[in-house]
Amino acid sequence: MAKNLIIVESPAKSKTIKKFLGSNYTVVASNGHVRDLPKSQMGVDFENDFEPKYITIRGKGELLAALRKEVKKADKIYLATDPDREGEAISWHLLHALKLDPKKTRRITFNEITKNAVRQAMKESRGIDMDLVDAQQARRVLDRVVGYSISPVLWQKVKRGLSAGRVQSVALRIIADREAEIDAFIPNEYWTLEASFAVKGSKKPLVAKYYGNPKKQENISREEMDEIVKALQGASYKVADIKRGERTKKPPLPFTTSTLQQECSKKMNFSTQKTMRVAQQLYEGVAVKGHGTIGLITYLRTDSTRISEEADRECKEFIRESYGEENVIAASYAKKDGKNIQDAHEAIRPTYVELTPAMVKDSLSRDQFRLYQLIWKRFVASRMSGAKYETISVKIEAGQYRFTSSGSKIVFPGFLSVYQDDEEKADNNAVLHKVETGMELKDAALNETQHFTQPPAHFTEASLVKALEELGIGRPSTYAPTITTLISRRYVAKEQKNLYLSELGDIVNTIMNNAFPSIVNVNFTATMETLLDGVAEGSVEWKSIIRNFYPDLEKAVSHAELALEKIKVEDEVTDTICENCGRNMVIKYGPHGKFLACPGFPDCRSTKPYFEKIGVKCNKCGGEIVIKKTQKGRRYYGCENYPDCDVMTWQKPSDQICPKCGNMLLEKGNKLVCADAACGYKTEKAPGLAEKTAQEEKRSNA
Repeated sequence: MAKNLIIVESPAKSKTIKKFLGSNYTVVASNGHVRDLPKSQMGVDFENDFEPKYITIRGKGELLAALRKEVKKADKIYLATDPDREGEAISWHLLHALKLDPKKTRRITFNEITKNAVRQAMKESRGIDMDLVDAQQARRVLDRVVGYSISPVLWQKVKRGLSAGRVQSVALRIIADREAEIDAFIPNEYWTLEASFAVKGSKKPLVAKYYGNPKKQENISREEMDEIVKALQGASYKVADIKRGERTKKPPLPFTTSTLQQECSKKMNFSTQKTMRVAQQLYEGVAVKGHGTIGLITYLRTDSTRISEEADRECKEFIRESYGEENVIAASYAKKDGKNIQDAHEAIRPTYVELTPAMVKDSLSRDQFRLYQLIWKRFVASRMSGAKYETISVKIEAGQYRFTSSGSKIVFPGFLSVYQDDEEKADNNAVLHKVETGMELKDAALNETQHFTQPPAHFTEASLVKALEELGIGRPSTYAPTITTLISRRYVAKEQKNLYLSELGDIVNTIMNNAFPSIVNVNFTATMETLLDGVAEGSVEWKSIIRNFYPDLEKAVSHAELALEKIKVEDEVTDTICENCGRNMVIKYGPHGKFLACPGFPDCRSTKPYFEKIGVKCNKCGGEIVIKKTQKGRRYYGCENYPDCDVMTWQKPSDQICPKCGNMLLEKGNKLVCADAACGYKTEKAPGLAEKTAQEEKRSNA
């Protein structure tokens, strides 16, 4: 009987597959990549048309030797790495590293690790898809050329150990741009008005929101609100119009990599890295009581919302039996956008829909169960009918003034009986059904509320993934590693769920923007992703991308190196005396930013935190305002006399005082704004020396 060898990436995956095949099949794992570019050098031959120089990854020698022994015993070899570009590249590297005979080597792919999927894949075995391999090679070489060309520039300017990846630099810029928006944001005051009415037969009052006079009014000022309230004193209110209707809420689409990461962040506070790690475990296989080791979900790196016909049919049958025919969706719909969908071609779903979360709970860890439950519920919900609501909207008049109130009630839950993507808010629905057109409403209680416009929200991992996806930057496999790198390099600090630009990240982003604007250009990076997709489709030759890209990069690096040669970065000597040896301490740069160190290192290893003064006095105690950092590296401004003085702010304070209330004025773009939002004072910021010089040059040129 012929001996067959199947090579996969992970031992967990091999264990799951073994149970589906007979004794004439041996399943072994490569433990991921076996070849890569060397870490100690560029690894790209520029003289030989950018040919990559692959070497065996350190520590993989023994594993490859063991794999070669298994290859000798086999009559046929199947490469069963993951069904995406990286998986295709791993298979290609295995082909070369093990010197496999192409005639007896076949490539198989499956989106789920089930008996049917694996056996079907064996029937549909094929050769290596070199278009997918070349797309991965192009990405790898691009990233290596960018990283190994630019990183030394950062080492020269800031410190060793920094990196400037192609995608991570753009992601850093997106975060930095959002921080700049937030810092420059000036809140504006506005007011809203609600009227409460007692309604006969209802314990709860009817609450209506002010609409307009009679046209809609927005951003109402304090003065305008005073006039409205004054005009409404003693006014009579009546129900002018009642509209009843229905609305349907569509079921959610099944998960893609991006939407799974976003939902896990919002609902379970999982990082993108944790989401992918736990999902990988569920995909590769876990031991489930009564079933052995089985893969519980389909492949986890995908940007498609498509579902196979078989899975769709099985899910609808499950819904029919468990929830009733009326809950089965009439026609499924798919995500519609112009983006090229690639890599795995199915959404993330459970491999066996009949295995409910309750049935596998005892076999899974807490995190595995929560993730499986989320994926299972979302998939089942995507095949269910939409939720139907009965809606009611009431218009209330007081002369020319209009108030509105609306409510809704679920009349058919549909998919909401399985999956609720947000909390259903309580509303006026019950009391609204007790009013009639023409009814007079009495005992109006007016409640005016002050608000301030809010700045854009800080990015979270979830919202950053969404932004990267919408901008076409990166692909499903790159979101998690990109964010993880930014945090591990300390370019970005994560506090609670929010991502904040660190001082180090600010410096790196500034250098990248000034020296390498095309690398951190969002449109350029998105276009590069489209070109890589073209390679995968066979319409673009992969080395042509590198040939067109490298000359501009080389020119930018040379220019940056020349510019930096003129800047000799010396350690700045301070007045602070080292308590151990009496030397004047100097300012150094470490992983967390600036700190004070003794210049006598290594004989003297004394260090101290460094607080940079900004030339502004504390308005509370007269001490100096200094730049400080949170434990995770986020910058803020505080008084040097802390903890005796608790003054702190995230925005840079000005040396001017608010003439209205005596508080600090904060710098917000080109304006100065009072630290007390309720005060509302703001004024134009006087131009600094650089701005004055630029203005004078502009005038003289004119």
